[in-house]
Amino acid sequence: MKAVVQTEYGSPDVLQLKEVEKPVPKDSEVLIRVYRAVVNSTDPILRKGEPFISRIGNGVRTPKNTIPGDVLAGEIETVGKDVSLFKEGDQVFGATGGSLGAHAEYKCMPEDGVLAIKPDDLTYDQAAAVVDGGLTALVFLRDKAKIQSEQKILINGASGSIGTAAVQLSVYYGAQVTGVCSSSNIEMVKSLGADAAIDYTKDDFTKSGETYDVIFDTVGKSSFSRCKDSLVRGGIYLTTLPSLMIVLQMLWTSVVGSKKAVFSASSLSWRSEDLSFLGELLEAGKLRAVIDKRYSLEQIAEAHRYVETGHKKGNVIITVEHSSKT
Repeated sequence: MKAVVQTEYGSPDVLQLKEVEKPVPKDSEVLIRVYRAVVNSTDPILRKGEPFISRIGNGVRTPKNTIPGDVLAGEIETVGKDVSLFKEGDQVFGATGGSLGAHAEYKCMPEDGVLAIKPDDLTYDQAAAVVDGGLTALVFLRDKAKIQSEQKILINGASGSIGTAAVQLSVYYGAQVTGVCSSSNIEMVKSLGADAAIDYTKDDFTKSGETYDVIFDTVGKSSFSRCKDSLVRGGIYLTTLPSLMIVLQMLWTSVVGSKKAVFSASSLSWRSEDLSFLGELLEAGKLRAVIDKRYSLEQIAEAHRYVETGHKKGNVIITVEHSSKT
């Protein structure tokens, strides 16, 4: 089968499309014929191995998992003899977790992994697009912030994959939403349901005098210290990007002060039932998959270069072509 292979850390040029052995599912695994994958903001970090903390679990000197990608949508081709949750021909979408491997024609996953049946009315593009951003936003907002109706929430980085999902989920839960993005994305963020949008190239939300119950920094551009005065008493600052400083702030604010800093390795909390929930929201029209660009598997380096610009809107989809059904 064709797969993107990475044997060293470095620039997008370390990503090579090669022929590798097609995987065979174990007794409790399913073999998925991958039709769509994504390149998210984490993929270039893992490719470069920078910051160094990103190498923990993936190899200090060289990548342990040589086929990248952790989001997929496709069709189950084969099931192991002990599998009961899925059958051949099921259309599915999911996240591979730490094993990666989604940037390939085929991927084996355990049946109890983060994998769900794709609703019939969803395209593979839509299904793949909702996985990473949707699951991350859901864990942070629902589980960490305990989002409630009428709360004021600010989403920094509202036009990215996590940000677009966070805006829509906040609206779904009844919050008053302010999105922070560039001027070219203002109207798009408003179209997702945001009550207001701030152009960060013109205005600094931390100096506006407005306060919020939750500030969700999806892009790691505004520190807790900088945002603290923009939180109400009892307010929560969320960030998706780990650093030593945020870990120390989490520990400190957990025992001192009325405003909390929260980071979570959200992928460890992803569940297949939440994936099904997001699929239902998409099918019901309460959540929209935002797709910026599409690349083929052969264009993986180009996709990485685009994502690294930091200006993608929503999701970047990878189309995996097969000799038959796509």
